[in-house]
Amino acid sequence: MVMGSLRQETKVVVIGAGPGGYVAAIHAADLGQEVLLVEERERLGGVCLLEGCIPSKTLIHAVELAESARNAEKMGLSFGELRVDPVALRAWTDGVVDGLSRGVATLLKKRGVEVIRGRARFESDHVLRLEGSEVSAIEFRQAIIATGSRINEIPAAYHLPVWSSAEALRLPEIPERLLVVGGGYIGLEMGLVYAGLGSHVTVVEFFPRLLLGADPDLVSVMVKSCEKRFAAILVDSKVVGLEQSGGGFVARVEHRGETRSIEADRVLVAVGRRPNTDGLGLEKLGVVPAKDGTIEVTPEGRTRVPHIFAIGDITAGPMLAHKASREGHVVAEVIAGQPSAFDNRAIPAVVFTDPELAWTGLTEQEAERQGRTVNVGRFPLTALGRARSLGRTDGMVKVISEVESGLVLGVGIVGPSASELIAEGTLAVEMGATLEDLMVTIHPHPTLSEAVMEAAEVAAGMPVHVLPRQRAKV
Repeated sequence: MVMGSLRQETKVVVIGAGPGGYVAAIHAADLGQEVLLVEERERLGGVCLLEGCIPSKTLIHAVELAESARNAEKMGLSFGELRVDPVALRAWTDGVVDGLSRGVATLLKKRGVEVIRGRARFESDHVLRLEGSEVSAIEFRQAIIATGSRINEIPAAYHLPVWSSAEALRLPEIPERLLVVGGGYIGLEMGLVYAGLGSHVTVVEFFPRLLLGADPDLVSVMVKSCEKRFAAILVDSKVVGLEQSGGGFVARVEHRGETRSIEADRVLVAVGRRPNTDGLGLEKLGVVPAKDGTIEVTPEGRTRVPHIFAIGDITAGPMLAHKASREGHVVAEVIAGQPSAFDNRAIPAVVFTDPELAWTGLTEQEAERQGRTVNVGRFPLTALGRARSLGRTDGMVKVISEVESGLVLGVGIVGPSASELIAEGTLAVEMGATLEDLMVTIHPHPTLSEAVMEAAEVAAGMPVHVLPRQRAKV
């Protein structure tokens, strides 16, 4: 209800229109709540849709098509010289993003959610002050903070015209030499995009190996592919200096005790993200973020102020769109008076490299650190009919299970369509499935999904399409 030209009131206000914020707003409206959504940007969808998941995966798909065309000759198919039109590719990506963003706007409008443009800051625990908006303030009964995260910087690159991942996604140019600082999923995905478009890519990673949180068995398969496409991968390395030189850059990289210089036409900094919790006026609420910028919440999503909720990248856990969306559902239900909590056993993670890498539940290393005795089943795609027919045998499926009960604790996949296949593993962990459940579930043949069943058979010690592990002689 409008209380004047510059002040509004609502039952629920959502700050941020990313995958957590707009989902929370829609679900809350569907559950009968009056909802206002505040967003700084002109377009809706947040980082994921506008400058993250969607544009990056659109470009990755285009590069994969190009790679498929290049590799088709071994199947008896040959094409003329492949040409890349950056302008057309940029337009295609922009079209995908714009269409989805307009779709979010339509969904909110149809649900009766009013969207107000502006930057929100808490004035008190029931009032938001807005900047850059015709509405000066919003009085609310309950609030959902879904402000997402921003890109980290490195000291060596301060005040220099380096690319962030958001800028790289706009395809400003295809440089001959690209230096990627950061060997996490963003750096690897964007590095492979530019390598596929013709750039000579060098990746510098601070830690001893790429994707430190992922299973080494899976990562090693992906790294072999990256080594063929990248000019160089330097792990256990750090950029200690960066300066412009001519039309490009010279980076000083410390690598295992020695410092070397690397020349590049462009530099992409991809060293993670930080929660957007500063500048929100949280001190007015008595809410103090942790050192990493996250806000502590209960399983219901409540902050220390019970009627104010926080979801997505500003809370603990992986910064993933699907985690934020799930949390958005939870807090909307809690606000509507329904029993709900974020009590999920597994949050799947996916890296859209080539081959794709995905995992859910516990990795083998995490199970070991917890002192759990597990069976591990590895099934190589070289033994899978569908993988051979696709010419994509570079990968495996790995199932981790509890020895006594056969309970599935985790699933890891590296290979084609890993991002799609991991959903079965996540369901298995979430529902408390056992190896037998995976084994007796009929999987269609010939498909990649059979590899999940086959890996379960290996873990149970009863494989068909690979040799069983040798048992100790009595």
